[in-house]
Amino acid sequence: MADLNDISLVTQVAVFHNKRAFDQLVRKYQSPVRRFFLNQTLGDEQLSDDLSQETFIKAYVNITKFKGMASFSTWLFRIAYNVHYDYLRSLHQTEDIDNSAAVRTKSSSADEGLKMDIYKALSLLKPDERTCVTLQLIDGHQVDKIAEITGIPANTVKSHLKRGKDKLAIYLKENGYDR
Repeated sequence: MADLNDISLVTQVAVFHNKRAFDQLVRKYQSPVRRFFLNQTLGDEQLSDDLSQETFIKAYVNITKFKGMASFSTWLFRIAYNVHYDYLRSLHQTEDIDNSAAVRTKSSSADEGLKMDIYKALSLLKPDERTCVTLQLIDGHQVDKIAEITGIPANTVKSHLKRGKDKLAIYLKENGYDR
């Protein structure tokens, strides 16, 4: 039923340029998209907001390209994934990306210790591992939907999930979260 409502809103935006309909889509998906970026940027709220805004701008501009072959949320997360990938590519760095993001997150207050530990643990993952793990564990997506969003084959997604979860488990156990 929710997908039908999304398709109705998308149609209103694409055909009638109904900005209120698009506003409803933004309100529905802004929190999940922002959460996706917060996890990918290891808690950098400013960057997450910027990337979220860019995602919704691209979605609005390209809404006529939505064909309904997948759900609107899958299509939107694919745009978000591509926005993040383009951002990483624009940095002209590889492994240093994770380290610089982790350094930025250390300036938060001490009462956010668990949150910082989780971001530190996520910083140990390769970008594709982090994307797959957060899409599954935090956003609740199934392997096939993660494969659609990222364009990564399902078996490779499973491998990224296995390696990523193993790395997280090791880090968390070493830091006293073994209960």
